[in-house]
Amino acid sequence: MRKAQTMKRVLAGLAAATLAVTGLAGCSDDSSSTTSTDDSEVTEEGKVLNIYCWNEEFKSRLTDHYADYEEVDSTTGTIGDVTVVWNITPSDDNAYQDNLDATLLEQADADDDDKIDIFLVEADYALKYVDTDYTMSVSDLGLTDDELSEQYQYTKDVMTDSDGVLKGVSWQACPGVLFYNREIALEVLGTDDPDEVQAYVSDWDTFNETAATLKEAGYTITSTVNDTYRVYSNNVTSKWVEDGEINIDDNIVAWVEDSKALVDAGYTGTSDLWSDDWSAGFYGNVFCYFGPAWLVNFSMAADTEGSVGYEGNWGACEGPQGFYWGGTWICAATGTDNETLVADIMRTLTCDADVMTEIVEDDDDFVNNQSAMEALADSDYSSDILGGQNPLSMYCANAESIDLSNTSIYDQGCTEEFQAAMKNYFEGNATYEEALDLFYTAIQEKYPELTVPEE
Repeated sequence: MRKAQTMKRVLAGLAAATLAVTGLAGCSDDSSSTTSTDDSEVTEEGKVLNIYCWNEEFKSRLTDHYADYEEVDSTTGTIGDVTVVWNITPSDDNAYQDNLDATLLEQADADDDDKIDIFLVEADYALKYVDTDYTMSVSDLGLTDDELSEQYQYTKDVMTDSDGVLKGVSWQACPGVLFYNREIALEVLGTDDPDEVQAYVSDWDTFNETAATLKEAGYTITSTVNDTYRVYSNNVTSKWVEDGEINIDDNIVAWVEDSKALVDAGYTGTSDLWSDDWSAGFYGNVFCYFGPAWLVNFSMAADTEGSVGYEGNWGACEGPQGFYWGGTWICAATGTDNETLVADIMRTLTCDADVMTEIVEDDDDFVNNQSAMEALADSDYSSDILGGQNPLSMYCANAESIDLSNTSIYDQGCTEEFQAAMKNYFEGNATYEEALDLFYTAIQEKYPELTVPEE
């Protein structure tokens, strides 16, 4: 049924485009223009849909939930008579953005079959592309305010340019929670009930006290200090850059102080996110991780035998503070010759409540549709990864409170360089002041236009 509906939407879009062009031709004062212009060439869409992204997540959503998509191989698929080509470049060392940027610069002169049609962005660097001519307005693609009305406001704020124009949409919202190891909770705290576990992590002082209890039992509370960073950084009251000057918010300083104390006491480690040492906790010995739904279902080895998630032994509670992490937005690249198809993909994956409900039920994701999520929060939905728990009411509450007023185009660079510099302090290889100087030096190399605060 959905396959037929999808094709009807695409055909309707093409028909509307044809009518528009026909109408324009009919209004022309130059009769020669109607005979010299081939309408089929004007209205016909491209035969290759090029998609640029950094991992398989969006590919899996399109493969599994866009009815007309047919897989050919790991880098190719089809939608009707359109060939879908996946250009997947990992984000390591900024490789994805570098590849995307280089290709976008050539977009205007590229052959139609080589043009980028869709590209994906994350929250940390979305603003880099929003206020440019490389991204199309979703309204120009035909998506209406009514269709987008159920999406969480913050997901639209991320992709709204300085003129108030929405330049991208997402199928997911990314409010975060604390994921805890149920077996460790039962052994050390005497319970794995989410409400009761929450009492042990309800604020940062209590969280740090629980860390001491866990250490006595042979466990670390987190894998690394970087696990808590997003919780602190999402609750700042100022931006990384204020009036061209680098600014370190008091809540970032609090993260440094708390993290240093935890490391010195042996309650956590200093490994980088996504490293093997960080991932070891997916198989035990680490009490908790902080993240949104995509982390626990897509990034914590839930499909690997022997992992905590595979056994359904994670639980979820609110943790010390609400926060969000990441998210993936679909952008239409200016110059695409597949506007109708791109619009239908956006509409299907981010506006169709039935498809979005399917994504939650099949993939344990949290989707960008308030009514669908509230309905599932009150249903018998359960997450196998979370031992049958329904965490959606927690996600819903956090999603409503997400505030992006203190984000900036410098967030990704400042976050990466600050964590890298502070690692020297946490490991005892530099004083705080020395680590801070390392941070300032790295940031000014990356962003020469910024100044350092005077002492």
